[in-house]
Amino acid sequence: MTVSLQDLETRLWAAANALRGPVDPADFKTYVFPMLFWKWISDTWDWEHAQAVAEFGDDLNDEVEADFHRFELPALTHWRDVTTKTDNLGSRVGKALDKIQQANAETLASIFGDAAWGNKERLPENALVNLIQAFDGVVLNPDSVSNDILGQAYEYLLKNFADESGKKAGEFFTPRAVVRLAVRILNPQPGESVYDPACGSGGMLVETINTVRAGGGDTRTLRLYGQEVNLTTSAIARMNLFLHDIEDFKIVRGDTLRSPGLRNADGSLSHFDALIANPPFSLKNWGADIWAADPRGTWGVPPATNGDFAWIEHMVYSMAPGHGRVAVVMPHGALFRGGAEGRIREALIEQDKIEAVIGLAGNLFYSTSIPACIIVFRASKNKERKGHVLFVDGSARFTKGRNQNQMSDDDVAALVEAYTTGKDPDGDGGAQVRLVPTEEIKTNGYDLNIGRYIKTTSDEQTDLPTALAAYQAAREARIASEAALFERLDAAGIANLGDIDE
Repeated sequence: MTVSLQDLETRLWAAANALRGPVDPADFKTYVFPMLFWKWISDTWDWEHAQAVAEFGDDLNDEVEADFHRFELPALTHWRDVTTKTDNLGSRVGKALDKIQQANAETLASIFGDAAWGNKERLPENALVNLIQAFDGVVLNPDSVSNDILGQAYEYLLKNFADESGKKAGEFFTPRAVVRLAVRILNPQPGESVYDPACGSGGMLVETINTVRAGGGDTRTLRLYGQEVNLTTSAIARMNLFLHDIEDFKIVRGDTLRSPGLRNADGSLSHFDALIANPPFSLKNWGADIWAADPRGTWGVPPATNGDFAWIEHMVYSMAPGHGRVAVVMPHGALFRGGAEGRIREALIEQDKIEAVIGLAGNLFYSTSIPACIIVFRASKNKERKGHVLFVDGSARFTKGRNQNQMSDDDVAALVEAYTTGKDPDGDGGAQVRLVPTEEIKTNGYDLNIGRYIKTTSDEQTDLPTALAAYQAAREARIASEAALFERLDAAGIANLGDIDE
């Protein structure tokens, strides 16, 4: 029986609701996604077994059948072998998932995350039983549900979990309109390598596949890469890609800034055709102590209290020479903060690496209400944009929502057209655009604040987000300076400023 998208979404959300009460909504994903993936593997294994029997009949043996299966299911690890018994259910689930990971070490190592299935304080047995029963009602094999529908349902769950998690959602979920905008700006092509160094749940990599497929390209030739520091989130990303029927990918777990995990055979950092990310804003304690000796610090060492430019340097350094490009989501403060960040920004502008700055509306993200922007870098710009930076003010492209603002498909299309053509597609100020010579930027102290170069019809509306971002940046800088001052006073044995001789 074929399962519709709406029916599948309803059933999956019912599975999540089975945990409501004893489990914090922010932790739903820790349990629901592994269950979904396990059920899919088990149902697909049965389907593959039926295919093998139909083709070989009585001549079928274990060696021949192994060729039919994408993943190995060791004895007594199939969904029905474990879930039909209720004694020590959580412990048996955990052991079965561990065995599946071990049997498929090259593809599924740590895929089920680190949920404590046997911990009845965190996951009461009745909640686990309810979760299993919710999945029992749906068959997830290729005859029942296509990878396209399965992938859409997975994205539906991610969005709902993000809504439930509030600000915590920023750790694993970027609003899909922002993802679509960033991917379409980069315009990935068949045969290219695409890398997200802060990949979260893998949304940007999945959207890369969708974009290439929508353009009629062969997605099988794409090579997708990502790194994610959180174990559960990196596992969710890998499951996401598998369920979207994507196989040629590599997601590594680890701290990208301290220990970048994607390297060449000689140990050097890999380079990629397209790089895309929404890294954590203004990350503290990001590893500044190692940056001076790191080749990624070519343009300078960002402040220890703010890792925004460390992400930028990592991505720009990792661009493929000649044709690589980057689209990275940043807070507006990255456009105008001074000090070490200002010096790095100056070096990147002087080397003509920054192609465009695209301002977004405020309150689009789960983790912060401040406005953000997308900064686009290119290893080599086209002739018209050499020696210039394109500014696009998209702050008016949104629809006000109850908790968050939203960008529609039309908003995304307008900003993509503005970036591509260098013109306001509507001619009404909805996406104001200006190509600014580097010399003008230089006279402004290499400040990339959009408001310096584009005057909107309502200065008050446009300048408010920028003013808030500037205030926040100044406040953080003041706090950091005060902390450094008091640390030096303490080291010098000075109790207060009045003890200093004039």
